[in-house]
Amino acid sequence: MLKDFVKNPKPEKEELGARLREEREKLNGYQMRIKEAKLPVMVLFEGWGSAGKGSVIGKVIKNIDPRFFQVATMDAEPTPEEKRFPFLYRYLVELPEAGKFKFFDTCWMEEITDGVCRKKLSPEEYEQKVDSINTIERQLCDNGYLIMKFFFHISKKEQKKRLQALADDENTKWRVSEEDWWENKHYDDCMDVYERYLKDTNRTAAPWYIIDASDKKWAELQVLTFLNQGIDTALKNHSLAMPIRQNIFQLKKRPLLAEIPLDKTVTDEEYKKELKELQAQLRQLHNELYRKKIPVIIAYEGWDAAGKGGNIKRIAEALDPRGYIVNPIASPEPHEKARFYLWRFWNRLPKTGHIAIFDRTWYGRVMVERLESFCSENDWQRAYNEMNEFEKELTDWGAVVIKFWVHIDKDTQLARFTDRQNTPEKQWKITDEDWRNREKWDVYESAINEMIQKTSTAYAPWYILESVDKKYARLKALKIVIREIKKACDAKKTK
Repeated sequence: MLKDFVKNPKPEKEELGARLREEREKLNGYQMRIKEAKLPVMVLFEGWGSAGKGSVIGKVIKNIDPRFFQVATMDAEPTPEEKRFPFLYRYLVELPEAGKFKFFDTCWMEEITDGVCRKKLSPEEYEQKVDSINTIERQLCDNGYLIMKFFFHISKKEQKKRLQALADDENTKWRVSEEDWWENKHYDDCMDVYERYLKDTNRTAAPWYIIDASDKKWAELQVLTFLNQGIDTALKNHSLAMPIRQNIFQLKKRPLLAEIPLDKTVTDEEYKKELKELQAQLRQLHNELYRKKIPVIIAYEGWDAAGKGGNIKRIAEALDPRGYIVNPIASPEPHEKARFYLWRFWNRLPKTGHIAIFDRTWYGRVMVERLESFCSENDWQRAYNEMNEFEKELTDWGAVVIKFWVHIDKDTQLARFTDRQNTPEKQWKITDEDWRNREKWDVYESAINEMIQKTSTAYAPWYILESVDKKYARLKALKIVIREIKKACDAKKTK
């Protein structure tokens, strides 16, 4: 793309000025349409050092109400704290809200290309990160985001000239780093790396636009023209349904809920003895997974009154409180609703060596959001594959992902609802919504069966906890958590 880039002829000064005024006015007019359509816009600026990215960002944002945009400046090297999260984490927490712009002064490209140029990334790591980027960009576009990607291109000679001019000025020499000089010295090698990355991440949904950055005003005009064209197309396509992607992951067959016997029980004596032993094992494993920097994600879904809270409590009791968090997931807040639906779960991921327990999860998309029409059919149909991809990203990062469905029958739920309603200290646990959901038991069961069959992957399978006897379900959950963490800790020894 860079090597065969053909520059368009730069307009004469008068024409350039006229076209700039026209494109600036267009962008100014588009901002209200973007707000009304709730279109989130991500604009990624990449390119050679001193190619003028910051200058053009400054010019572009002058045409937008400051309430409708933010600028994020990302360093090529993540901080030690950021390294304890998945590669994409620090970028995805910066996602714009619906109806707003987010301009990125470099984004995920620089971290990868810098890693390759400096030989900090292996070929396998490069491929994995590129796959992650292509997947998340496609997910974002499918979920209504406009992603515009610009690469600012200048020659080696032009870059050296600009770097020298900055370095010679007392007031600007701080802007020239050793990395900039290194890039110019190794221009041809860097060109090869950038060329490969641009080709590997050039997709129909989020293509690359190469900007001739030899002149600042000309670069601004190119950016504005492409940006306005992208916005116009996105506004026209915004209400269209996206394709449903075919699942590419190996699935583990699971029985239908109606086929699962719910007669499993333990005695009080067995429960007390095993609970103490299992919690002691988990307590010890928590120390080991912290030492080995293994993140753990435990996801709970289940029927109302199935016993999720008590189950979570018995796991949490065994953990060091400094090393875990329980995330109770309710309806999304307005600022969460205004972003990609997985954004609020990316924000709640654990650091390496820590455990995140989710009381309700991203699977609300294909249950309550589906059945209560809080999202379109196209949204929830796409979500099965998106959630499989999300969990694959987590397991590729090194996380242990454990998913529980806490299962009871309809009669047990009724008995527990009635007990809650008739016991003053338990009445806070029962709501009118619980009774309404109970009336939809059959349609929920059908949706849950579909969810389990379509998202029980080899790397993140579903485990059913038979919870008519809550004590049995608690012990089973502890055994599964211990087994999976132990497996991950043992595997880490061989690396």
